[in-house]
Amino acid sequence: MSFTLHGIPVSRGIAIGRAYLIAPAALDVDHYLIEHPQIEGELERFRAALKAVHNELELLREDLAADAPSEVGAFISVHTMILNDAMLVQETMDLVRTRRYNVEWALTEQLERLSRHFDDIEDEYLRERKADIHQVVERVLKALAGAPSAAALLSNGVHPHASDEMIVVAHDISPADMMQFKTQTFQGFVTDLGGRTSHTAIVARSLGIPAAVGVQQASTLIRQDDLIIVDGDQGIVIVDPAPIVLEEYTYRQSEKALEQRKLQRLKFTPTQTLCGTKIDLCANIELPDDAQAAVESGAVGVGLFRTEFLFMNHRDRLPEEEEQFAAYKRAVELMNGLPVTIRTIDVGADKPLDSIGSEGYETAPNPALGLRAIRWSLSEPHMFLTQLRAILRASAFGQVKILVPMLAHAQEIDQTLDLIREAKRQLDDAGLPYDPNVRIGAMIEIPAAAIALPLFLKRLDFLSIGTNDLIQYTLAIDRADNSVAHLYDPLHPAVLHLIAFTLREAKRAGVPVSICGEMAGDPQLTRLLLGMGLTEFSMHPSQLLVVKQEILRSHLKTLEKPVADVLASFEPEEVQAALKRVTEA
Repeated sequence: MSFTLHGIPVSRGIAIGRAYLIAPAALDVDHYLIEHPQIEGELERFRAALKAVHNELELLREDLAADAPSEVGAFISVHTMILNDAMLVQETMDLVRTRRYNVEWALTEQLERLSRHFDDIEDEYLRERKADIHQVVERVLKALAGAPSAAALLSNGVHPHASDEMIVVAHDISPADMMQFKTQTFQGFVTDLGGRTSHTAIVARSLGIPAAVGVQQASTLIRQDDLIIVDGDQGIVIVDPAPIVLEEYTYRQSEKALEQRKLQRLKFTPTQTLCGTKIDLCANIELPDDAQAAVESGAVGVGLFRTEFLFMNHRDRLPEEEEQFAAYKRAVELMNGLPVTIRTIDVGADKPLDSIGSEGYETAPNPALGLRAIRWSLSEPHMFLTQLRAILRASAFGQVKILVPMLAHAQEIDQTLDLIREAKRQLDDAGLPYDPNVRIGAMIEIPAAAIALPLFLKRLDFLSIGTNDLIQYTLAIDRADNSVAHLYDPLHPAVLHLIAFTLREAKRAGVPVSICGEMAGDPQLTRLLLGMGLTEFSMHPSQLLVVKQEILRSHLKTLEKPVADVLASFEPEEVQAALKRVTEA
C-alpha cells in the first residue's frame, strides 16, 4: 500500500531505491545489581568495549577516502573525544562501583544524565550534538553485546538487494556508519530523528546525497526492501509509489542530475547580476577543516565561523588560548587569504557546559532569554579575553573579522569594544602579532537590534543578519518545538520588514551587511533578498552554486517593483502573489 511521510528537507535531490532498515542498539538494556566481587570484572568488560570502539573509530579514520568530506573526519574526532570523556567514562565506572549497577545499566543511566544537559539548548546545531553522545553509547553497547555495527553488516553484503539502489532508513545514523555504506548502491537517508543541523544532515549535504530527517516513525512504518522515493527538496518520503508517481520522480531525478552537471560549470564564473552588480557568496562553517570545502565550492570567504565546537569538546574545562588559536589559524590559512568572519562564543544559559558550572544556568526560568551569547561572555571577562586574544592572533595569518552575537544595548557594544582593546593591549605587552585594524561586527538577530540600528551603525564596522534567530525571536516561535514549528515563517511581514529596514539603513550609512542565516541559502528567496539590497550572502557551501545560478539570472531593476509589492503586503495571499512576481521577474 502506498503512503507518504513528511519530514525536514536537509539535502536536495531525488533518491529512488529499496529501503535498508538499520535497527538501533537496544538502549532498554538489562538492569541488575552485581555483587562486590564482580565489580572489577564488570569494569574490565567496560574497558574492553571502550578499547574496541576506539580501535573501530581509528580504523574508520584510516580508511577514509582522500575525497571524503572534512565533516566526516571531524565527527569521528568528536566521537573519539566523547569516548575518552570523563563525564561519560569515569561517571559510568563510579555508578558500577557505588551503586553496583551492571555496566550496561550504568552507561545508559549516565547517558540520560548527559542528555539532560542538552535538552534546554536553544541553538539547533548545539542541541543536536546530543545525538553524537547517543551514537557513541550505542557503539559501546554493541561492543558489550558482541554485535557488529550496521555498516559492518552492510559492507559484508548482508543486504538482500545489494545490486539495487539502496536508501538507508534508521532511527538515527552515525557519520562514521554513513561513510562505510557502499557508495555504488547507497542513494539516500531517511531518519526518524534529526534537524537541519544534525550530523546526518551535515554529512548528507557534504556528500550531495538526498536526505529527509525528522521523519517520525519512518523506521517503524517502512519495511525492509520497500521501494521508496526520497524527495530531498520537500522532505517527503513516498513508500511503494504508484507507477505514474514513480515515472514522474524518475524523470525529475534525471533532470536534477543534468542540472547538477550544469551548475558545476558556474563554479568559476564571476558572481554578478545581469545588470553587472557584484555579489559576494561566502560560506558558513562549524569546524576549521570546513574551510577547505568553502574554498572548493567557490566561496569568496567565510561569512560565519561558529566557535562553539571548541567549547563543546571540553566538559571539564574551557579551551586554552593556544588550542583556540591553532583552530582559528588553521581555518584562516586554509582560506588562502580570503576573509574569515569568526563569531565569538554563543553559549550560556540555553547551552549549558559543564566547564562553566552549568548548575546555575540549567535553572534559568527562560534559558533562551537568559545569560547567553555576548551576555555570558561579558559576565566571564577572563574567558572572553582568552578567546579574543586567540582570534586576534589568528588575524596575523590572514583576513579576520570578529562577529559578536546577540548584542542589543549600547553598553553591551561599548563593553565588548573595550574588551577587544584590552585584548590588543595584552598582546602588545606579550609581543604577539595581530592585525590592529581587524574589523568588528555584530549579529542582527533580535528585533531590538534591528529597530535600534543607529546604535550599531555608529560603533561597528559591519553587520550580519542571523535570520534563524531573528525569525524565532520576532515570532516567539521555537521551530524545534513540533507543536509550533509550523508557525516559523521567514516570509512573515514583520520579519521581512526588519530585514529590509536593516539592509536599507546599513547601505545609507555605508556599513557592509550580510545575511548568514538559512534564508541566504534558499534559492527561492535569492531574488527577494537581492531586491531588498543584499549584496553578501553566507550559507552552507553545498548551496552556493544553486544560489549563484539565481543571481546570474537576476536583474536588480526588474526586481524593484515586485519586491516593493511584497513589502507592502500583509495578507498571506497577497504576500505569496507578490513573491511569485519576484521569482518571475
